[in-house]
Amino acid sequence: MTRRHVRVVGAMLQNEMGRYLITQRPPTASLPLLWEFPGGRVEEGEHDAVALARELQEEMGVRIQVLEQVMHTHHEYPTYDIDFRVFRCRLSDPDAEIHHLRVHDHRWVALEEMGQYRFPDADAKTLARLLDLDH
Repeated sequence: MTRRHVRVVGAMLQNEMGRYLITQRPPTASLPLLWEFPGGRVEEGEHDAVALARELQEEMGVRIQVLEQVMHTHHEYPTYDIDFRVFRCRLSDPDAEIHHLRVHDHRWVALEEMGQYRFPDADAKTLARLLDLDH
């Protein structure tokens, strides 16, 4: 059986107080109610930055500027593989209201507080690398 490969992009958005935006997956989604970096799947033929901007608009109604890729990791789940790329981004409007269109909740969290939240394995690997980069 051929394993499914999924390309996913995530946003590392930091506010003026140095906190990072994380979102909670809906209760009906796969990996329900876990926290993650906002983002989603890249569609066939779509550029990563375009996919990331589209996902944040669809999920939270916000516009972003994608600045640079900061991380790339690969994770194998039991039935599929994730190719996960994280980009440093900023909100186009720092005062924009975040809507829960396709997310259950959101938080602005300091790096040292991230351990209080449950993340999917691919995000947890990314978080561990971010903590290493920050110290």
